[in-house]
Amino acid sequence: MAAPLLLRLSAALLILSSPVLAAEIADPNVVVDTSSLPPIAANAPEGNPYRGNAQAAEIGRAAFNQACSRCHGVDAVNKGQVGPDLLKMDRSCPRIADPAIRQMCILDQDDFFLKSVQDGKTRVGVVHMPAWKDVLPPAAIWTIRTFLESRSR
Repeated sequence: MAAPLLLRLSAALLILSSPVLAAEIADPNVVVDTSSLPPIAANAPEGNPYRGNAQAAEIGRAAFNQACSRCHGVDAVNKGQVGPDLLKMDRSCPRIADPAIRQMCILDQDDFFLKSVQDGKTRVGVVHMPAWKDVLPPAAIWTIRTFLESRSR
């Protein structure tokens, strides 16, 4: 008798933690217009191509508030939201004295950010952040990164 009950409870837990039922999917209605920015060339160097671009930061702010603020706070001001405070993300690289190593750190964080947004975060079968790769193209993701960098200074 205990085994069937355990099996039913396990199945219920699995169903309730399903990304679709938990509403942990990227909002397909998010639209980010990056047409006013320079296109990203196929042979572009690694890293954020819009770093320091004020227009990209403003587009990224709008994109962030559409796609990310629910979990990370409006304008990335995290006041106890469930997602981590993304303004703390870039605190370590500027402290590195060696310029070459600092640049490698920045590129590593760029890569981590892009992949995290594209692929989302799932741990032990629970979706903590939805994958945005089917909604946000890389240019839109880079504008969000640029916005966050502009806020974390």
